[in-house]
Amino acid sequence: MLDIYEKINELYDKRREVELGGGDERIEKQHEKGKLTARERIELLVDKGSFVELSPFIEHRTNDFGLDEQKGPGDGVVTGYGKVNGRPIYLFSQDFTVFGGALGEMHAKKIANVMDLAAKNGTPFVGLNDSGGARIQEGVVSLDGYGHIFYRNAIYSGVIPQISVIMGPCAGGAVYSPAITDFVFMVEKTSQMFITGPKVIETVTGEKISAEDLGGAHVHNSISGNAHFEAVSEQEVLEEVRKLLSYLPQNNEEKPPRLAVEDENDYRPDLTDVIPFDAVRPYDVRKVIEQIADADSFMEIQKNFAKNIVVGFARIKGETVGLVCNQPKVMAGGLDINSSDKAARFIRTCDSFNIPIITFEDVTGFFPGVKQEHGGIIRHGAKILYAYSEATVPKLTVILRKAYGGAYVALNSKSIGADLVFAWPNAEIAVMGPQGAANIIFAKEIQNSENPEQVRQQKIEEYREKFANPYVAASRGMVDDVIDPRETRIKIIQALEMLRNKKESRPFKKHGNIPL
Repeated sequence: MLDIYEKINELYDKRREVELGGGDERIEKQHEKGKLTARERIELLVDKGSFVELSPFIEHRTNDFGLDEQKGPGDGVVTGYGKVNGRPIYLFSQDFTVFGGALGEMHAKKIANVMDLAAKNGTPFVGLNDSGGARIQEGVVSLDGYGHIFYRNAIYSGVIPQISVIMGPCAGGAVYSPAITDFVFMVEKTSQMFITGPKVIETVTGEKISAEDLGGAHVHNSISGNAHFEAVSEQEVLEEVRKLLSYLPQNNEEKPPRLAVEDENDYRPDLTDVIPFDAVRPYDVRKVIEQIADADSFMEIQKNFAKNIVVGFARIKGETVGLVCNQPKVMAGGLDINSSDKAARFIRTCDSFNIPIITFEDVTGFFPGVKQEHGGIIRHGAKILYAYSEATVPKLTVILRKAYGGAYVALNSKSIGADLVFAWPNAEIAVMGPQGAANIIFAKEIQNSENPEQVRQQKIEEYREKFANPYVAASRGMVDDVIDPRETRIKIIQALEMLRNKKESRPFKKHGNIPL
């Protein structure tokens, strides 16, 4: 007769079988590719000893195509919950050693169940993706499984932070789940995303390309904009996920965590040396961020995509903020299609999770050109206007140098809802730059003069003095204050404190209709 201890031993034997996944040989192959196993990844992501597994004994229930003779411990995915920096998260980690991580009916059910738990408990959700795609042997039920996941990605969007980490192949319909989530991480050389793989593309179009060149980490972080972060190793990428979570609240009803910081002198005398007084000379806006944000706190997002705008999280006096900054050293800081998408998406992410938005503005306008117009710059540029107008979190703007035309309006002007707008004394706020304006307004006078170039320069200076300065805008209430650049951090700290309890309502509606 069996006793309880024999049953307990049987339990542990079954657990060990599940934890071994596809077996030692397949684990070794995973390591040979420079990849970790599903469980090794979880151990690196969560605080030591905090992971609790859910539904470890689930297996597929398909008898077709020989699957009845194949065991699939955990059905190719590990799900559960743990803690990161002492705060709970829910997660899944696909196990490539079991059916190549392919998604079947029960695999999807495990993921959907843990997503529901994350939403019910107001907890971030992290997906570690490493899958060969849909499990073909299970037919349409695997596609139905993807649908259940996509649906939850969508309805929980803006409710809890959702993070996707691509740690191997992610192809076909599988890529749409990461695309809906808030942030996508990729690993160089070992992770890829694409709808249609290289072999199919070659068959259909004749184009030859490698999986890495088609959908690798560098491609999606610099060309397509489908990913937000890339790292050289799985260890590094998981550490970056932990870092990102430290800036985010648990859900949309909480504010981000604040860090205690030592009192320091917030006066920044070096700021006057960072930005050239000459409005056409480039500089790196990251140097401005270094001066204003807490030391080493800036975490840039989509660093290598649409480089003419810089976005990311930082801390100011320990408080999490989202930064949207023109980058004058790329395209003179002008806005184009990609930078508009990048900024608008980030603004809406901040607004979803109660993160104040600070805009550092130095913009020449929307980038001109036939390619931009035909590519839909009107539609894409409108996304920035919409995102700022829609946002109800504290919104601050600092005009560092140039603020011209429609781009001035789009980048969190008072007219579209900025709470406070500051300008440096050298700021130029106008319909267009003094050179262009003078050439239009005084065209005949310049043309008919004895010395056209001298008259042009005179008119440029006349326009700059009369219109392209911060005091005209300030006199109309479009700028709240013209500030000493060295006091910028002080002014922002004061403003954030003043706006900490801001509440702003919007008319009732199902949702807005943002131009997509």
